[in-house]
Amino acid sequence: MAIRYVVKQDNRRGSSKLWYGRAIHTQTVGLDKLADRIQRQCSMTKGDVLAVLTELVTVMKDELQNSHKVKLDGFGSFAIGLKTVGAATEEEFTPNEYIRNFRVNFLAEGKKQHGGKITRTFCDNLVVQKA
Repeated sequence: MAIRYVVKQDNRRGSSKLWYGRAIHTQTVGLDKLADRIQRQCSMTKGDVLAVLTELVTVMKDELQNSHKVKLDGFGSFAIGLKTVGAATEEEFTPNEYIRNFRVNFLAEGKKQHGGKITRTFCDNLVVQKA
């Protein structure tokens, strides 16, 4: 198993025209496949796993929309972020005019290594391969 990548040149106007590696994704795995794999590794049935994961999505949405951060131990933390444009003064800033969009921020849980470097849960022992 390896993280596949392609190398692409930055061709934007005014850029330095350097080449950068970009990860590519060969498929998307949905709840059904995840539930199938999880049921093979525990005593729950696929239906039980699907029910729990479906409710997790509902409960997480409620918590995030109440301005809470959601932390799944061993997995990571989720929080709502804002994309805004700047206002000249604090008083001028109104949500309808200056908030452009919302996003969900995710930070994978990490372990501190020797030297202070943090290794994220899903990023340890990665191998890369050119696609």
